Amino acid sequence: MRKLKFYIATVVALILTIFFAGTGAAVAAHADTSPKEYYIGGMTAGFMLSAGGAEVIGLSEISTEDGIRRPAEEAGIRIGDTILAIDGIKISTISDLNSALERCGGKKIVVTVRRGGETAETELIPVRDKKNNKYKIGVLIRDTLAGIGTVTYIDRETYRFGALGHAVCDENKNPLTISEPRVYLCSVIGVNRGVRGKAGELRGLFVNDTPLGKAEKVCDSGLYGTFDKKYDFSRCELVEAAPLSEAEIGKAVIYSTVDGTFPQKYEVSIVKVDEFSRENKNFVIKVTDRRLIDETGGIVQGMSGSPILQNGKLIGAVTHVFLNDPTRGYGIGIEKMIAE
Repeated sequence: MRKLKFYIATVVALILTIFFAGTGAAVAAHADTSPKEYYIGGMTAGFMLSAGGAEVIGLSEISTEDGIRRPAEEAGIRIGDTILAIDGIKISTISDLNSALERCGGKKIVVTVRRGGETAETELIPVRDKKNNKYKIGVLIRDTLAGIGTVTYIDRETYRFGALGHAVCDENKNPLTISEPRVYLCSVIGVNRGVRGKAGELRGLFVNDTPLGKAEKVCDSGLYGTFDKKYDFSRCELVEAAPLSEAEIGKAVIYSTVDGTFPQKYEVSIVKVDEFSRENKNFVIKVTDRRLIDETGGIVQGMSGSPILQNGKLIGAVTHVFLNDPTRGYGIGIEKMIAE
């Protein structure tokens, strides 16, 4: 058996933006001073994210003409690893992996995997499954992850939307990317209540014939894209957005969907405001609405992105729950989301 040799991948990102300003000429612009308006979200959305490769969710044995073999397990591959490449060729989907194994023709291959924050390489020889005559290495994999979250706002003019209010990562804190660009309406069919020490979650079903729009990117402050103009906005309220400087300790409301497909308004209290937080934790909120506490225990997974309104203006979105108290959680300022 050849042991995995790990090395830490170093990523250097260089972002350079250069602004050219013309000289010798004056440019006059007329600015529209009317306040910008946003549709309040609160509806639950379903989306698909890429695992960033072929994630190993199980190890299996293969019946060959020479007996039972376990190439992946023998080479040191473990459940939770993500296969990134074979012989230097990127693997993003199950189809990519199957094609790579067929190309090898039973010859030795070099498999690049990610384990936690490290990358490793190992060599193995695929074997032919006598049941279907295909080359295999003995892994069960997935290449996409389904998730649900809450839409925060939709720009009235551009139909650009923001959701979630935080980055999306796998169990090993690796950021995920968009796999399927469509975002679907999600019907909430149940709730696992949040209790002290364990976060609850919404249970939902994708309404596949009702796309809400197209996702375009996931970043530290949420998931963004363009909403479907055909969506019925007649039940959505229009509001202005307010900067963090206008937020204050006291009463507020959130919009969340904890049953079915349409959001309800719930009372909360803002107990802390931090304009300078760099971790998308500009607010600490406490759920005070007895209805929401009775239904969910407070804030649960799937409610991320629930819009927060105070004094009739959109000021932020729910992002995290306190594990030691599910009635409390964090929120991100809407300025950060709209800036993306």
